[in-house]
Amino acid sequence: MPTLFERIIAGELPATILHRDDRVTAFRDIHPRAPVHILIVPNKPIPTANDISDDDEALVGHMFTVARDLARREGIAEDGYRLIINCNQHGGQEVYHLHVHLLGGAPLGGMVAKTF
Repeated sequence: MPTLFERIIAGELPATILHRDDRVTAFRDIHPRAPVHILIVPNKPIPTANDISDDDEALVGHMFTVARDLARREGIAEDGYRLIINCNQHGGQEVYHLHVHLLGGAPLGGMVAKTF
C-alpha cells in the first residue's frame, strides 16, 4: 500500500510542491510547526533512516542540498533553520517514508524537551 508521500509524489494527493526532480520532492507540511515547514522526501520509498543503504548515500546528500537551497529561497538561511529526520516510533516518525523536515522563520527554542 503506498504511503501518503508516495501518493503526493505520484500526484494523487494535492500538495504545495516547492521542488521536484528525479530524486526528491519537497512540499509544505500541512500541519506546520514553524512559519516555514517543508518536507523533503526521496522519490524512492525508503521507510526509515534504518533502511538507508550504502547505495542511497548520494540521494541522502541530495536531500540536504535541496534543503539548503530551499532555506535560501524561503529567506531563512541567514537567521537559521533546523533539519530533522525522525526514525521509528520513539523518534516520532509518523509517515514511514524517509523525509527531512526543514523548519525555520522564527526562533525554534531548545533542541528537544526532556521527556524522561
